[in-house]
Amino acid sequence: MTSDTTIPTEDQIRRAPKVLLHDHLDGGLRPATIIDIARETGYDGLPETEPEALGTWFRDAADSGSLERYLETFSHTCAVMQTRDALFRVAAECAEDLAEDGVVYAEVRYAPEQHLEGGLTLDEVVQAVNEGFREGERRAREAGRRIRVGALLTAMRHAARALEIAELANKYRDQGVVGFDIAGAEAGHPPTRHLDAFEYLKRENNHFTIHAGEAFGLPSIWQALQWCGADRLGHGVRIIDDIKVAEDGSIELGRLASYVRDKRIPLELCPTSNLQTAAASSYAEHPIGLLRRLRFRATVNTDNRLMSGTSMSREFGHLVHTFHYTLDDMQWFTVNAMKSAFIPFDERLAMINDVIKPGYAELKSEWLFQQAATERAVTSDSARYQG
Repeated sequence: MTSDTTIPTEDQIRRAPKVLLHDHLDGGLRPATIIDIARETGYDGLPETEPEALGTWFRDAADSGSLERYLETFSHTCAVMQTRDALFRVAAECAEDLAEDGVVYAEVRYAPEQHLEGGLTLDEVVQAVNEGFREGERRAREAGRRIRVGALLTAMRHAARALEIAELANKYRDQGVVGFDIAGAEAGHPPTRHLDAFEYLKRENNHFTIHAGEAFGLPSIWQALQWCGADRLGHGVRIIDDIKVAEDGSIELGRLASYVRDKRIPLELCPTSNLQTAAASSYAEHPIGLLRRLRFRATVNTDNRLMSGTSMSREFGHLVHTFHYTLDDMQWFTVNAMKSAFIPFDERLAMINDVIKPGYAELKSEWLFQQAATERAVTSDSARYQG
């Protein structure tokens, strides 16, 4: 990190190319869209019927400090995502919103099993979301922005459909689905209950991430890695429990933390969401600061943009303000995320070399021109004074 003069502005943070690995489709709806679909489908369970008030309700309800209470807010978003048209619209708007925020690559997850109440089949759910993402990418291109969105199919850890969803993810792996995930309340629902799904995916050479180390601690992370074989950790923030910082500032990593760092296992960190679920007490106390210093494969993510009232730009804004991160730090997190994406290596490399690095280089060059302009102004003022 360098001087404060190189800390990016809000506008630069927004324009910087960003990569998002942990974002829930049913956690990122526009409040106005929820109201529209509820009206069209006859859903009358919304707590508010004005967009601004509804958005505030979601954020307040998610600020309870309890993961279980946080998850309850999804009953309303899932309720309005039960038709093909609704899923298509939500997915298209998701891609548009992310592109407008400067996201160039995103993996957005959702649980197909939660969208069957209107009579859709699992296949129809996946097809509708995939088509929506493609439409959102098209609209973004028309608006002069570029984004690529891959889907992660999620199984709910308290249910018994993990293998079925894993097979679905494998079926559509060449049609927009890039991997698999399990989600839901961690306590009492260990990932080892779904070993058949993970073993199947490994046999098929497919990718998967597991929600672990958010509300629950190190055992959740250990099981996700050593029993299930996860490629990434969804959150993984509790790895901090295996890192000791002494009074003199010396740091000692436990065996699990060392393994995670040595193996370059990606951590899908979601700072604002972690504050809401009490996985961290403040941005300053969030483990991401230490994990960045220790060079873990840390990435920055939104989790649920609606519930957290956030975006990738806001997440980075909080980190820039708290840790005085520069564009170099932002690029480090972004390259970490792109390296960890579930698309082929050559495509990841092309995104890094042809999109991400040039984008940050352009932003960094603005400092050079600003500095040169300042020096010219100072020289001119000095000459006038001496004259």
